[in-house]
Amino acid sequence: YMVRPDELGVVLRFGAFARTAPPGLNYHLPWPIEEVLLPPVTRINRLDIGFRTAGGQGGGPVQVPLEARMLTGDENIVDVNVTVFWRIRNAEHYLFNIRHSGAVVKSVTESVTREVIGLMPIEPVLTSARTQIEQSVQAGVQKRLDGYHSGVEIVNVQLQRVDPPAQVLKAFRDVQAAREDARRAVNVAEGYRNSIVPRARGQAAKIIAAAQAQRAATIAHAQGQAKRFDSVLAAYRAAKRVTLERIYIETMQKLLSQSGTLVVGPGLGQVLPLLPLTHAPAPPAATPTAPAAAPTSGGGALP
Repeated sequence: YMVRPDELGVVLRFGAFARTAPPGLNYHLPWPIEEVLLPPVTRINRLDIGFRTAGGQGGGPVQVPLEARMLTGDENIVDVNVTVFWRIRNAEHYLFNIRHSGAVVKSVTESVTREVIGLMPIEPVLTSARTQIEQSVQAGVQKRLDGYHSGVEIVNVQLQRVDPPAQVLKAFRDVQAAREDARRAVNVAEGYRNSIVPRARGQAAKIIAAAQAQRAATIAHAQGQAKRFDSVLAAYRAAKRVTLERIYIETMQKLLSQSGTLVVGPGLGQVLPLLPLTHAPAPPAATPTAPAAAPTSGGGALP
């Protein structure tokens, strides 16, 4: 018998698996002792779920609502079209462990797809999660078929179409437009927040820095005054009389330098300020008299 390049010969002896035969010419004992099965182990098989490809030129896909209609995790309805590609990985398991392998692959793929879609909200299903869904479905189908020891390998899973049902498509587009408007408003608000928050933080940092500088200046000034007081106290303890006279003189000099000149006389009814006239003739020099002794806080008189 001839085994084609895309086939594998499976020899049965009295109906039980005996051996496999590679491509080419092979021999087996005549029936009913031995017989051979020739499964196409390298052929890539295709299954469509949710639609069927119409025959003839220019024929578009024909939808199958019972297969395509699925429920998402947030209870929205979507129509999903899936194409799965598979091949035989283990000819013995494929021939003896399952029947109607195409129907098994189709049922398992539809079940796993519904499970994956049912755990996700509708928005990522329609937009960004297509690759994730394909990978999850392929892994889930392969795991379940391996549990059946089916001898089938899932080569690829492709999402052909994921859309809301035609009856609610207009309403769904309105909802999507509203979500886009809401997302745009959120982005504008976040942009304003991102612009105003750093500015407020900068102003707060500026106020804190100014307060810290003022605190440092106040502390330094207070420490300087305390040191000045300590130095005056040390000088006072060393020479009390001289220190008191010096303090008195400095105080009077400070006060008199800030006050104006007043004229006081017996014929004046009130105290008159002296009007400084620069071009007035200088008054005659008065006879100097000895100034009266100024009292001190220590009870003595200044010389």
